[in-house]
Amino acid sequence: MFAILKTARKSVAALALTVAGFALSACGGGGGIALGGGGPAASGGPVQVALLLPYGSGVSTDELVARNLENAAKLAVADLGGEINLKVYPTGAKAAQASASAKTAIAEGAQVILGPLYAEAANAAGLAAAGSGVNVLAFSNNTAIAGGNVFLLGSTFENSAKRLVRYGKGQGRDRILIVHAQNPAGEQGQQAIARAISANGAILSGTVSYEFSQQGIVSAMPRAAKLANSSGANSVFLTAGVDADLPFVSKLLPEAGVTPGTFQYMGLTRWDGRPQLFTQDGIQGGWFTMPDTQRYAQFESRYQSTYGSRPHVLAGLAYDGMAAIGALNKSGRAISGTALTQGSGFSGVYGAFRLRSDGTNERALAVATIEGNSVKVIDAAPKSFGGIGF
Repeated sequence: MFAILKTARKSVAALALTVAGFALSACGGGGGIALGGGGPAASGGPVQVALLLPYGSGVSTDELVARNLENAAKLAVADLGGEINLKVYPTGAKAAQASASAKTAIAEGAQVILGPLYAEAANAAGLAAAGSGVNVLAFSNNTAIAGGNVFLLGSTFENSAKRLVRYGKGQGRDRILIVHAQNPAGEQGQQAIARAISANGAILSGTVSYEFSQQGIVSAMPRAAKLANSSGANSVFLTAGVDADLPFVSKLLPEAGVTPGTFQYMGLTRWDGRPQLFTQDGIQGGWFTMPDTQRYAQFESRYQSTYGSRPHVLAGLAYDGMAAIGALNKSGRAISGTALTQGSGFSGVYGAFRLRSDGTNERALAVATIEGNSVKVIDAAPKSFGGIGF
């Protein structure tokens, strides 16, 4: 059963981590923060977009995600009614190919690059485009590569951590114990949670880490329970992933004495992906974040009716990128750093989002829980950046 922890996985350092009538628009007026190079001037015609995707990597899952991202981008192009000329470039499995594809795209007139998916490829594309004033809207969620001309579209750990810490504080659940894996995703997640706790006036009651293995989790849970019960914590924040360590942590931690109800369980990752886990004590009643469910449902329905299958969970990132590009081009603005970081943000598949001057992003997220065998939204995603949670 525990073999899932032993399978090869791309870490968060490499991974990214929604319709006729579906608005491709900015959330409102508003300026942004100037970022150095202004980027190509607005053309007054269709904007040239290069879509960099992991075609040719030799990995079947990469091909699947690439196809879904391309499909979503084409839906957006159709909705924009000829305002975008889209051309796809493969990035393969190596950063060098992503760099070469970015250079080719720019030579062929690309005004902005959408993608790549993986952090190494996105970083390489950003470096290749840096001297040309072309910005890169990457599908990655790895904040280590953000900045300069590279902007992240993927939802970051920081987004989820801030949303849950702020919501928890409002519910009186502000003394938080962090439990995380000793791997890149776990450690980056722990850092994001700790920053959110510090920035929002909550209390860090302690941190417990575990080796990313079955024995590591078994050994660490009694330590976590002891600290939770002796530190005054009233919440426990897990970095565990639903397809990896969460099934074991959410079972063993309650058994060790971290009683749900006495302690509020929170999750940095999506907990709705494996319904077979819903009956576990640590999952029932736990909090996690989700995008705007209404907007995503619209996109999912449109995608399925067009392509005959449900979209990959990351597919909407391509639509969101196109939403931002299309909104700026429609208003006659260049796809510059200043325009991309307008304070009002944009409206996309996953709800409201905005790009920050440091290359990261803010996304409007809902807080959800597991109640019985169902997912229940307990605090809806804000519709704009004047709402709660920002």
